[in-house]
Amino acid sequence: MNFQVDFLSFFVIQVDGKEGQGGKSYKHYATMDDYDYDESDVKKFLDGEFARISKRKVEKNPSTEQAPTKIGRFIVEPEHELSSNPNFNMFARLRAAEDKEDFKNACDDLVRMYLDTSAVRGGALIIVQATLNTHSDDPFIFVLKCDFEPKIARITESSLVSEVEMAISARNMKSIMYPYMLEEGMNDEWELKIHQSSHARYFEDFLKFVTYEQSMPEIVNEHVMGFVQNYVETKWPDASNEERQQEERDLELWAASEKRDLQGKWEPLQVVEAAQHIVELKPEIEVRFKLDDTAVRGLLSDFGAKLHITKLHDRYALIIEGDAFTFEKGFSPIELLQPESFETVAERLKEKRQHENEDVDGDTPPW
Repeated sequence: MNFQVDFLSFFVIQVDGKEGQGGKSYKHYATMDDYDYDESDVKKFLDGEFARISKRKVEKNPSTEQAPTKIGRFIVEPEHELSSNPNFNMFARLRAAEDKEDFKNACDDLVRMYLDTSAVRGGALIIVQATLNTHSDDPFIFVLKCDFEPKIARITESSLVSEVEMAISARNMKSIMYPYMLEEGMNDEWELKIHQSSHARYFEDFLKFVTYEQSMPEIVNEHVMGFVQNYVETKWPDASNEERQQEERDLELWAASEKRDLQGKWEPLQVVEAAQHIVELKPEIEVRFKLDDTAVRGLLSDFGAKLHITKLHDRYALIIEGDAFTFEKGFSPIELLQPESFETVAERLKEKRQHENEDVDGDTPPW
């Protein structure tokens, strides 16, 4: 995938004081056309980055809430056009530029908006109009942010980038690509792709009129809370019922807790049915929990089929079915085991718990 650079503007952002604090300013170093770019040192610096950005995998509903790469969609009011979105208009102006002066002016406006972003850091901001000539003449816009790093490069008036001491690195480069390329030759002008590898959400703060799909954990949480609300309303139709109000308070505390225990409210069939609705959204959704010090990680779809939770007197037991074990990293004597039958183990556990309970009862003083 070979992008042809039409125009490129190179800016340096300077921030006095701590991140996001103090004075912020920028300096324009150069705006280039395709001929200037082909002869510049910055071409070597960016060689391969455009294809890498376009090929970077991204999910509309990421598997984690803090996914570094996201798809954003321009926000418009019902029955309004894309041109009513200020962020879209900013990119549209950059795409429409036909000479260096127009492109530089459009870039100036973008950089000034970017300086208003919270937690902005010093570094290079590179804005590029590039074309994938093998598919279409419609240009893409790339916004690339490189933070300052020591002992890598130095920015100079004459050469822009020279490998000496201080300046920028393509490592951990943050980027925006517009429009979003669904696949080669297919673009969506309503969407863009952002990549921000650090904890600071630079581009989400910068693009105030862009929205992002929920992550899978957020979607699952929303569904579970919907099931919980239906459960409460079905069990206690009267909202003024004291038991319902207490249940709602308990569930609110449960939902807000970082570490949660088994609640013991639903029958297994209810749990399987609720899980099935979530699995339909994403079949490979995982479930993770700990039973005492034992960590378990599996598929939510396995609950009730291969993964079972049961009670053994006043304790919990976990049953996991499967066809074969796989051991990794170092030997263990468990690998030499000839497994007992399920019935034998179950009977032994029941006897063990019975003896433990008898011992406890025997220690109870007669008074």
